[in-house]
Amino acid sequence: MTSSAASPSPRTPRAPVTVIGEAVADAFVGATAPDGSTPLTVHPGGGPANTAVALARLGTPVRFAGRLSKGPLGTLLRERLAGSGVDLTRSVTSDRPATLALARIDEDGGASYDFYAEGTADWQWTADELTTALTAAPPSVCVHTGSLALALPPGCTAIEAALEHARRTATVCVDPNVRPTVVDVALVRSRLPHWCALADIVRVSADDVEFLMPGTGPDEAADRLLAAGAGLAVVTLGGDGALARTRDLDVRVRAPAVDVVDTIGAGDAFTAGLLHRLAADGVLGGRLEGLTASALRDATGFAVAVAARTCAVAGAQPPYAAEMERPG
Repeated sequence: MTSSAASPSPRTPRAPVTVIGEAVADAFVGATAPDGSTPLTVHPGGGPANTAVALARLGTPVRFAGRLSKGPLGTLLRERLAGSGVDLTRSVTSDRPATLALARIDEDGGASYDFYAEGTADWQWTADELTTALTAAPPSVCVHTGSLALALPPGCTAIEAALEHARRTATVCVDPNVRPTVVDVALVRSRLPHWCALADIVRVSADDVEFLMPGTGPDEAADRLLAAGAGLAVVTLGGDGALARTRDLDVRVRAPAVDVVDTIGAGDAFTAGLLHRLAADGVLGGRLEGLTASALRDATGFAVAVAARTCAVAGAQPPYAAEMERPG
């Protein structure tokens, strides 16, 4: 079934979502000056951190379980998260440096990245740290993770084990967000079936599908994610919208027309919009029992609208709830 993006309503979830993963300093490369120097403009980023910010701005109570550096980049990341309303009490302060990504924007608004990630704070999770992060009260209805933190050692193993524990009481959401300049794609491909078995929701982009399942269309990709164990498979298609599928439901939504400034953080904002709406509908907290076609269509349409708003501004700046209540 195909529909246009759903019109938002002011529903607000009450129970928290926990996001585990990296917060990255994105340094955008400017034009080379006459003296040969290249200016850098640094903005807070990182896929999981972006999702946490978007959830908080939409009104979902959200805890970010990250490992944040004590240094100036860590301060930048911490201030952006806290300033958006993200609970950082379950994050860890680390003596290690923050992860840095050098980003370039192409003529279509897409970003490419070179990561400086070896030995940085984000990947050093221990089992004890994650146990502390996931045992806060009130309990979270959803645990979301993915991107580099779920793929880079040594912390990735601890995160996988934490998801095994979290799924006893919470919905688990995974976004692989493949970064081939940092992570061996073959490794992510090999771990994907296990992540699907752990997750209730798996969100992949069209780029992820091309990396992980070369030559596979979005429908077949969704079916393969479901066959591997995911309860809900979502494939985002950029300007073409998104499809969301369970074993019983199939929803497709079109993307609203928007003047794209850049696409940074759009996928992360989509995931936040989806989880926000599912939480507001009371669907999260287990294996998506009670998810209806109407609720899935509504959540997917809202997610597409949140992503579109993010594309209409520079950088990973997802909208606030009040902005989503206004037309356009």
